[in-house]
Amino acid sequence: MKIFLVGYMGCGKSRMGKKLASKLERPFIDLDELIQTKHQATIPEIFAARGENGFREIERDTLQKSAIANNTIVSTGGGAPCFFDNMEWMNKNGLTIFIDPPEKVLADRLINAKAERPLIKGKSYDELLAFIHEKLAERRFFYEQAKIALKGVDLTVEEVVEAIEKENLEY
Repeated sequence: MKIFLVGYMGCGKSRMGKKLASKLERPFIDLDELIQTKHQATIPEIFAARGENGFREIERDTLQKSAIANNTIVSTGGGAPCFFDNMEWMNKNGLTIFIDPPEKVLADRLINAKAERPLIKGKSYDELLAFIHEKLAERRFFYEQAKIALKGVDLTVEEVVEAIEKENLEY
């Protein structure tokens, strides 16, 4: 079964995905990296050339139409579950896990990464915190459709595996 990690940017999906893939001895795919490889452009370049709507179409197609092996751990982009039917598709095609740290933790992690992320580029810390609060309010509906939700900071791979096993889910 594929395992899809979802949550807001900066929540730790890629970091956890790599650790989980190593622990479970499975391949790992970062959806944003796959998009960049397929389109030979960075995410900011794609946003600049095609806008957010164009990027979201590419993101959906990459998620749903790529030949991702059945036992792969996939780290999605923060917005991926919130557009088109992506969250429904991921729930039908694998196990979804929502990583949910506090908003302040997200802001602390993202404040120095602003240049790499088109949606938050140029924001002050207070603007960033307000933006995160607003976006999470919009996106939480989708994130909470995940089969497993994990709150907290610096979750361990053991905690993720334990949550999967607690739900008696095959992985």
